[in-house]
Amino acid sequence: MRVGRENWWIVLFCALMSQSLFAQQERPSELANLDLKALMNLEITSVSRRAEPLSGAAASIFVITGDEIRRSGATNLPEALRLAPNLDVVQVNASGYTISARGLINSAANKLLVLIDGRSVYTPLFSGVFWDVQDVLLEDVDRIEVISGPGGTLWGVNAVNGVINIITRSAKNTHGGLLSAGAGTREEIGALRYGGKVGGDGDYRVYAKYFDLQNTKTAGGTIKDDGEKKGLAGFRGDWARGTDQFMLLATAYKGSEGQPPPGTISITNVKLALGDISLSGLNVTTFWKRRLRNGSAIAVHGYFDQTERTVPPTFAERLNIFDLQFLNSGSLAGIHSYAWGAEYRYGMDRVTNSPYVAFLPARLNQKWIALFAQDEVTLPKRLRLILGARSEHNDYTGTEFLPSVRLAWNVADDHMLWTAASRTVRAPSRLDRDTFVPGQAPFLLTGGPNVVSEIANVYEVGYRGQPASSLTLSVTAFHSLYDRLRTQEIAASRRSIFFANGMKGVTSGVEMWASYQAKPHWRLSAGFDGLTEHLQLKAGSNDTASLQQQGLDPKRSWRLRSSLDLPRQGEFDVIARRVSARSNPTVPAYSAVDLRYGWKPHRGMELSVTGQNLFGTSHGEFTNVATRTEIGRGVFIKLVSRFGRGS
Repeated sequence: MRVGRENWWIVLFCALMSQSLFAQQERPSELANLDLKALMNLEITSVSRRAEPLSGAAASIFVITGDEIRRSGATNLPEALRLAPNLDVVQVNASGYTISARGLINSAANKLLVLIDGRSVYTPLFSGVFWDVQDVLLEDVDRIEVISGPGGTLWGVNAVNGVINIITRSAKNTHGGLLSAGAGTREEIGALRYGGKVGGDGDYRVYAKYFDLQNTKTAGGTIKDDGEKKGLAGFRGDWARGTDQFMLLATAYKGSEGQPPPGTISITNVKLALGDISLSGLNVTTFWKRRLRNGSAIAVHGYFDQTERTVPPTFAERLNIFDLQFLNSGSLAGIHSYAWGAEYRYGMDRVTNSPYVAFLPARLNQKWIALFAQDEVTLPKRLRLILGARSEHNDYTGTEFLPSVRLAWNVADDHMLWTAASRTVRAPSRLDRDTFVPGQAPFLLTGGPNVVSEIANVYEVGYRGQPASSLTLSVTAFHSLYDRLRTQEIAASRRSIFFANGMKGVTSGVEMWASYQAKPHWRLSAGFDGLTEHLQLKAGSNDTASLQQQGLDPKRSWRLRSSLDLPRQGEFDVIARRVSARSNPTVPAYSAVDLRYGWKPHRGMELSVTGQNLFGTSHGEFTNVATRTEIGRGVFIKLVSRFGRGS
């Protein structure tokens, strides 16, 4: 999609005219309530697994605040993640997304670890994330911490190219009621939440949500049967007494989504009549933390996650995951800040196979055991050395060692340089090891019994600082060396195909973002991501098709955002983004502009209108043009009403 020059002038004109017309505010600016200095000192936990200010984190991390999500007009988590300039977010169909960082994207996006309140949501079926079932009430999100780059030392295998940590608000901060309803050209959403006190030291909230996503269309105008309907309900309780904190969270969901007919399994060239995908799940998360007399803290985090997915006519899966973690963090001798812990994870996977595809064995129990530690040492001349290592055992490849070393230098107040070297891996999944096509012998695809972990050695250098009181800036350059990447090989007999580790590669790039407080009521933000990558087959590999994977990633992308507070409780936000072309298959470069106007007619009520993908024709983001979802102009109207105590 090409955006005409006259349309860009419209966007710029709207922002500038609004700024000039409303330069005199009739109320204190909400943007000014959290100035850039305060944003730089937001407390984060994902980089070192202990609380620290964003300004001191020696990693490429971008934080999306709950208010930024609200003002973006996003209606689901993947759309909210488009706010992070260090992520590549592509929409595949109505509810399907592929999200990655720093290249090597594919339909599985299997090198990115995603957490929701500490619960890992990657599936051991293919080491990726089913984004169609990851959902929370967006009004309850406190922040999303997005790390691009390796996080395996503290978070484990699969945190190869990044970590997304979605953190919801404490129940203490969501008292009263909330009613949210929205409708537009693409979807309808409704949600209800209520929270309050439990005894003298506890707080709770309960909520329910329902949404209906419309079918999308291809560039040729064909309606795709890819809509989704889903309902979910949840509970969160938080208790604090003395030096103890406790949290209990539970969520259940059920829904269905379509499959565009007819389908084809390319290996067998058999066309299948597809039906709706059935989705359901239940998860329970607990967290306990105690602060000790010496200033250190111990914490225990556990969760149970059950998911069920039936994809006719290919397979059905029921997966139960139990996870228990222990963490101790604190400081020693005034110069050491440490965190160490252990994790035990157990999975029970039950697959119902079909004549077309099979995971063998159909019933599989797996366990993961890890020990990890990281120490930050304060050195003279404003230097900090961060050393960490993780030893993690899995049933496929045994024990993996994940070390990292980081050095941070506070050149001056509000200016930090940092560098890092890390080793991380992606362990094999069931898709890598246990896939057979067709579902019974003789097989054309015989799995990958000898597939081992993919390896990444990553080197980074970065700057984070506040060059002026009205400007913040973050810049990171990276160089990643990959080995043993998965390939699909043809057997010597040429009668079957199997998975192996026959490819290696190099990616390099730069990612940067900045925020500028133009006026107390007007903030501008920008982000840029540049990437180069080169893949090559190793000796003995015959999978030339895998080399085309390097064309799936855009070489450049940028984002611009203007957030303006208006008088009479008004807000005006403009978000523009540009993504360069992809190849194999070819996906043209596109630009998109979203506008949102929000208005609070009185305390506790907000009305907003969001225009999506304005000022241009429709565009696709992933896969072949014949089946690709085309994203056109859209509008979404939303009403949020808060009532009762705490509203």
